[in-house]
Amino acid sequence: MAMDIRTNYLGLELPHPVVASASPLTADLEGILRLADAGASAIVMASVFEEDIQAQELAEAALWETGENSQPEAAGYFPAMHHASPLDGRLAVLRSAAERAGVPIIASLNGCTPAGWLRFAKDMEQAGAAAIELNFWHVPTNPDETGTQVEERCIQVLRDVKAQVKVPVSVKLSPFFSSPGNMVKRLSENGAGGIVLFNSFYEPGLRSLTESAEVDFVPSSAYELRLPLMWAALLSERCQADLAISGGVHSGMDVAKCLLAGADIAMVTSVLLQKGPNYISILLQELREWMSEQNLGSVKAFKGRMAARGTATQAEEFLRTQYRHILSAHITDIKQ
Repeated sequence: MAMDIRTNYLGLELPHPVVASASPLTADLEGILRLADAGASAIVMASVFEEDIQAQELAEAALWETGENSQPEAAGYFPAMHHASPLDGRLAVLRSAAERAGVPIIASLNGCTPAGWLRFAKDMEQAGAAAIELNFWHVPTNPDETGTQVEERCIQVLRDVKAQVKVPVSVKLSPFFSSPGNMVKRLSENGAGGIVLFNSFYEPGLRSLTESAEVDFVPSSAYELRLPLMWAALLSERCQADLAISGGVHSGMDVAKCLLAGADIAMVTSVLLQKGPNYISILLQELREWMSEQNLGSVKAFKGRMAARGTATQAEEFLRTQYRHILSAHITDIKQ
């Protein structure tokens, strides 16, 4: 049975819904080309962090300025030189990947100032990014900052970036907003072509009997897929933006669940870090096998089948019912 597993995301027609998201695998040209050869339908480059670029620029500026006036007469014999920005290397990778990978390359940007978001977004577009993903990783550490202020700042960044670039812009969102559904709705209304559910927050731990932070990386598990699945199911029928699920996709069945909830693509990271880029073919094989078992000929035949229908009140009642059932089952398991 021939199967059509094509999907669309950010106006890009993709041969299938498995997208390699930002990770160490997508930080350099070699890794990006490996993922493209392995069959990723699109690739999100490792995020550009504004602080990293600023730190490198300040370090290089200090190096060039050291002793620059020690021999003023000799300095006059040399022409003025243009010092390349540390960002140039990242843009060169993006430019080469866009030319050679054969799949759309989505640039990921994690800014911390209004000027940084705008500067880097424009540079990424000019380097050939098919789209730009705004990675909104922010912990409101100021207790005087309100939730409304946090939301407005994110929305203003989106508006400003949209005014500067012509390529589609998506937002990788945190699940910690007081009303994620409303935030997704507002981002969509302000020009977000896609929403990625959700950003992973890697919190530092504490080392016992020391003053240092414990910094480690724990890959996602399939259980973590439940949170973005729930929100995708709640929002896919109520949101104009495309939806991507990120976090917890480890099998072809997980990819199918993302589509059933109404997402347009499934982003994968941890499973590729653990098993290598070629695992993409396993995910696609498992997806096709499941579709064959269900007698489904295309993604369109089942996409959104498990999305929430009815009113918001009915959706809330459904979730509360499931919550009670899960707690009851857990208590029963403990007693046994």
